[in-house]
Amino acid sequence: MNREIRRRRSEGGYYQSHPNTESFTCKVCGCLVTPEEAGTQHRNHCPNCLSSIHVDNEPGDRAADCGGVMEPISVWVRANGEWAIVHRCKRCGALSSNRIAADDNPLKLMSIALRPLAEPPFPIERVKELTSLLAGEQPGK
Repeated sequence: MNREIRRRRSEGGYYQSHPNTESFTCKVCGCLVTPEEAGTQHRNHCPNCLSSIHVDNEPGDRAADCGGVMEPISVWVRANGEWAIVHRCKRCGALSSNRIAADDNPLKLMSIALRPLAEPPFPIERVKELTSLLAGEQPGK
């Protein structure tokens, strides 16, 4: 890569307006990630394990000096119906949201989406009791 291209990419915000055509090896699962299959010009996570690396403070700025692994913790649906992955940095705790890509592992996406149902934040045995409390009934009656 010539010096001029490196200089431009090191300037803040380069990837906000330019496609990322570089391949990379996932630091979590070791999968070789290429941008061709993503369906987007801004590949930012592994399609196999959905992990990423903390490199941006704002999308595309490459200004974060953390470098921690961004683990996928949740998915959400944007107003236009598009799915996005919520990532949390394992080193500093920063949160970010990234749109899914065409080649993302659908089983991994669904397992993240279903995690609250598989591992509820309360004892499942208490659902009947909690439902009664919501209805205004007294416990034990």
